[in-house]
Amino acid sequence: MGSFNTTFIDGFILMGFSDWPQLELFLFVFISIFYPLTLLGNTSIIALSLDPRLHTPMYFLSHLSFLGLCFTTSTAPQLLINLQGYDRTITYGGCLAQLYIYLALGSTECVLLVVMAFDRYAAVCRPLHYTTIMHSQLCHALAISSWVGGFMNSLIQTGLVMAMPLCGHHLNHFFCEMPVFLKLACENTGGTEAKMFVAVIIVALPVVLILASYAHIAQAVLKVESMSGHRKAFGTCGSHLLVVFLFYASAIYTYLQPIDNYSEKEGKIVALFYTIVTPILNPLIYTLRNKDAKGALWKVVRRGRDLRP
Repeated sequence: MGSFNTTFIDGFILMGFSDWPQLELFLFVFISIFYPLTLLGNTSIIALSLDPRLHTPMYFLSHLSFLGLCFTTSTAPQLLINLQGYDRTITYGGCLAQLYIYLALGSTECVLLVVMAFDRYAAVCRPLHYTTIMHSQLCHALAISSWVGGFMNSLIQTGLVMAMPLCGHHLNHFFCEMPVFLKLACENTGGTEAKMFVAVIIVALPVVLILASYAHIAQAVLKVESMSGHRKAFGTCGSHLLVVFLFYASAIYTYLQPIDNYSEKEGKIVALFYTIVTPILNPLIYTLRNKDAKGALWKVVRRGRDLRP
């Protein structure tokens, strides 16, 4: 009953938060409020990025906001249905598709955060040559490379999951995530984990590049004697560093620990944070730290007020 073939036919049951029934109503209300706010916040950032005066940083931020939209939409609607208890099932194909899309989005964000770190490096360390370095062709090429690299990495990891024989149909999670599949494997997953770890490390390499970029930025900032220069550099880089921390803290907990140490209950809480909470925090963090974005947003708000009868 737990073989690969029967799993393919029968699909899975997502247990969600059924082990915490007292939280299900609260989570349903919480997600019902936050999901539309996430859509609104990230859509607003994408709309603001169409303003040519905001230039390169908003271009990459629009990609990050689109990732946030996709992240939340890939899990939140299904979780709302799950919390109501009407239907906790998902087909094998649907589960693999969700896993593939989710891993692809996460991998893309890893690479995109490096691109944004390079953009900050160019802005702080090469301010006079910034527009020459970050020209539109390079920006488009970097963005496309982030998406292609993310989806290719996801293809490798999803293929490894498809090759594993699975025992059982109950996934103790609210969506199809990698560690839960490893918990459900019929055989020793050491070899598969090692292969996946290599794939994860390839994606984790961006952390090294981000740290290298900020090491150069720190050196450049320390050479500036004025406090206003320090504040300007912090305003330029602070929001990006906060987003990097939020993303990688969750990713490292989920993917860079042995499967025997992985707690499914804690994993669900962490996953809830980076699928529901983080996507709404990103536009707030960047908007509050970006003068140009705040200015453009207030112009839109004032324009809306002027249009009222």
